[in-house]
Amino acid sequence: MNKFEHDKIVPYKSSSLSKKEQIADMFNSISKKYDFLNRFLSVGVDNYWRKKALNELRELQPKTILDVATGTADVAIMAEKKLNPDKITGIDISEGMLDMGRKKISELHLNDKIELLLGDSEAIKYPDNTFDAVTVAFGVRNFQNLEKGLSEIKRVLKPNGKLVVLEFSKPKSRFIRLFYNLYMKVITPNIGKLFSKNKSAYSYLDASIKKFPEGNEFKSILDSIGYFQSSYKPLSFGICSIYCAIK
Repeated sequence: MNKFEHDKIVPYKSSSLSKKEQIADMFNSISKKYDFLNRFLSVGVDNYWRKKALNELRELQPKTILDVATGTADVAIMAEKKLNPDKITGIDISEGMLDMGRKKISELHLNDKIELLLGDSEAIKYPDNTFDAVTVAFGVRNFQNLEKGLSEIKRVLKPNGKLVVLEFSKPKSRFIRLFYNLYMKVITPNIGKLFSKNKSAYSYLDASIKKFPEGNEFKSILDSIGYFQSSYKPLSFGICSIYCAIK
């Protein structure tokens, strides 16, 4: 059962497919333009957000990292450079996104350090207590069942392992929010349509952010699942937030 409004937000409202299936189809359709549109629409600040998120793992110095909803492997590649773990495993439900990520990994000669696999955040095919750290960048918003996905992540984390989530949020300043809403509702979907031919994907982005349980609400969800030392910090006027929690 979908507990949160966010769980019910889907890219294609007329489709009979589940949210999970729709998300996979959506990302398959935009995979070839995904990296370009990310840099373009965020004016490159998305890389700054990823760096800030990965800095949360510096003290832990994880040797094994799972990157959930890895997409085209931006976080996995950056984690290899910044944290130098022994192994990074990335999972995603979109084969199209994984293909783009594998090309990047191969070009960087990182095949021995980073492995990308087709995988579901709600049914992770690894034993309990496998990873030192788990990262999710702009992915929890796409979970079909938020609590189930976060619980599954906790299962595969080692005791005292750390979860770091990077996710969009809504700016608190009324002035910033005015321009942000215009950008997300009008500009982003139309640019997405122009370059990726999929306006629905970028309209879904706006709708899913609006319904996502952010800030203290998301922190409370982590607490209820059994994580501890959960915290969050907003970035860039609250457009994005980093959430951390320990198993």
